[in-house]
Amino acid sequence: MAKAFAERGASIMLADINAEALATARATLASSGADVETVTCDVADVAAVQRAADATRTRFGKVHLVVNNAGVSLTGKAGKIAIENWRWAVDINLMGVVHGVEVFVPILRAQGEGGHLINTASMAGHAAQPGAAPYIATKFAVVGYSEALRAELSGDDIVVSVLCPAFVKTNILESEFLRPSITMTLDDAKKTERFRRMQGIIGAGLDADLVGQWVAECVEQDRLYIFTHPEYLQAIKDRFEAIMADYDAVIEDGRFA
Repeated sequence: MAKAFAERGASIMLADINAEALATARATLASSGADVETVTCDVADVAAVQRAADATRTRFGKVHLVVNNAGVSLTGKAGKIAIENWRWAVDINLMGVVHGVEVFVPILRAQGEGGHLINTASMAGHAAQPGAAPYIATKFAVVGYSEALRAELSGDDIVVSVLCPAFVKTNILESEFLRPSITMTLDDAKKTERFRRMQGIIGAGLDADLVGQWVAECVEQDRLYIFTHPEYLQAIKDRFEAIMADYDAVIEDGRFA
């Protein structure tokens, strides 16, 4: 996404908790001529997000596009997931987005020049599967949150989009091994059948550059939902058919008319 926006003339402030990864990303973008700066930031810490905002305005003066993209994976069976892991996932996947919104929306309003928020959710925010309830819960929350913001901020000329990809070639699988309650190292996990299977699925996913370009195009078109995988349309249809079937039940009952 940073590459795609830089190609369109945007100045870029990259924020990440990993300083080493930031340095690599900055070098890559700068080599293509992008005007790029970096700031270390833990999105689960609202004070850190505020510092990132201050650093951005100090460097670039104004902010017009905010991308709340940090996310982690958390899988497991209900009743066997440590509560501290739940809080970790919620703090990053949901509250990280909330912190970005609460810190940057006042800035966008004060500038009076409009703006655009992009919140990264997932196709898992529209279609649930077993075995990953914490991840799915946070992504459903980001979708609903973004829908509410879209309506609420339209009067301030602030557009909201929610990115809902399925599998993209990223390192998100490895993020799960940063969770607070960890029983297996990443090196050990890489030897398991499950990890290899998931690594294969993610490795066969969309190229991140393709997704980044598509996001930029969708932002230019002011889309609310940014989908990336046409083959998941049936999953969305199935969900809404189930909703309509149960809604029809209360209509047909007649007691609530």
